Amino acid sequence: MTDNSADEATLASFGYKQELSRKLHFGSLWAVAFSTISITTGIVLNYGFGLENFGPAAIWTWPVAVVGQLFVAFVIAELGTRIPLAGYSYQWGRRLVGAGFGWLLGWTALLYMWAGGAAIALLVTAPTLASVFGWDENNGRLMLFLAFALVVLALLINVVSVQFTARVNNVAVVTEIVGIVVVGIALFVLWVVMAKPAPLGASVLVEHQGHGLYGFALAGLLGIFTVVGFEFAADLAEEAVNPRRIVPKAIIFSVIAAGVLGMISLIGFTIAIPNLDMVTAAPLPLVAISQYWLGPVLTKVFVIFVAFSTFAVLVVGTTAQARLMYSMGRDNVMPGSSILRKVNAKTRTPVAGLVVAAVMTIAFVLYGYNQASAFGTLAAAGSILPYLAYLLVVVAYAARSERLPAGVPGAFSLGRYRVPVIVVTVIWLVAALLILTLPAQFHSADWVVVGGEAVGVIWYFAGIRVRQARGTIAGDEVSSPAVGSAPVGVREVS
Repeated sequence: MTDNSADEATLASFGYKQELSRKLHFGSLWAVAFSTISITTGIVLNYGFGLENFGPAAIWTWPVAVVGQLFVAFVIAELGTRIPLAGYSYQWGRRLVGAGFGWLLGWTALLYMWAGGAAIALLVTAPTLASVFGWDENNGRLMLFLAFALVVLALLINVVSVQFTARVNNVAVVTEIVGIVVVGIALFVLWVVMAKPAPLGASVLVEHQGHGLYGFALAGLLGIFTVVGFEFAADLAEEAVNPRRIVPKAIIFSVIAAGVLGMISLIGFTIAIPNLDMVTAAPLPLVAISQYWLGPVLTKVFVIFVAFSTFAVLVVGTTAQARLMYSMGRDNVMPGSSILRKVNAKTRTPVAGLVVAAVMTIAFVLYGYNQASAFGTLAAAGSILPYLAYLLVVVAYAARSERLPAGVPGAFSLGRYRVPVIVVTVIWLVAALLILTLPAQFHSADWVVVGGEAVGVIWYFAGIRVRQARGTIAGDEVSSPAVGSAPVGVREVS
């Protein structure tokens, strides 16, 4: 039995047939997870916010977030061995609790990807692209147009094929490392050899403002916003070869790599700050630091790498959204499920889901653009929503893990450490959500979350409950197949 036939048999045991193209290996999945975390995107977007609220010492919130998210990754990696299905959060919730809970998790993940993608397009990729061409980064309408164009381009790349998408993300891994990491190391070396005057010295690494613990918590957005999305590797499980073994590895190693490389970059850029007031006031502080040490030509190369790396996040985000909507559509829990579950016969991609992903991301871009603070609205909402989804998944797994089939021998398992890992994970996620929801700067994001979840609740009662009564929710009567059992919950849905 070939690898693909074994994987297809596993998929059949969950009640589904193979429709997506199964060609991705570990390297591509790791690239998806790593480029989705995108240390470049998170650091470029949030570094200035950290400086404003706590000063340069804000970089030490990074390892706190990385360690916390590594615990989340451990739990999700184990889930990836037991439910190797597209639609990750939806499938986890559906098989642990039921279709309604699965819908809530899937919808929350979609909201996160729409808000987060909008933040990246409007607040990071558009201004960095404008900087490359010398356009006015303060021209709001230009930024809006560029954001729209970038989302559409990400859609077109995904429509071609998942292999083309994977190649874009493989290149993004290089631009992530060569861009922000190599530049960060170069700046550190230039600072050491005193290539230019640097009056702040190494003490800048621990310099902070008088906001105390509150400022430190706010600055935590630097890592909290960034170290998410690693679970997207699980969303491609039905396009991966031997997903029960390679998805967990891709998830865990992407977080470790992002944590280490991100810290190296942050130290390099921070120790090279030439003037704190000048850098804090700059629209893109990292670009201002690079400009001082590297000059205009090399800085432009750096900005090009940043633009490509952040654009790749839009590409893979569109990929993940479409797979999630495809998975929810084939179970008939999405509005328009009959369309969203279709796969293009030629490209073997869920084109309808890709289009909806682009349209909704553009809608969030437009909403954020019209708010008093696009950053406080989109970046914060793009952080609250994934942490809410993580918390719901982890709590459900803790309570209902016995409903899942056993893991594969030799694959990743928490074993006897499952309970303490889950306890630490829940504590971390609750703390992160408090940091993200309580500060006044993020209250506009709170309303985005509340409003978005309200729409999801309305659809649950108006759509899902009605379909459940009619018996048209696929697999609703069983949470998951037992090991070695025949496929369950397979029936035609309208």
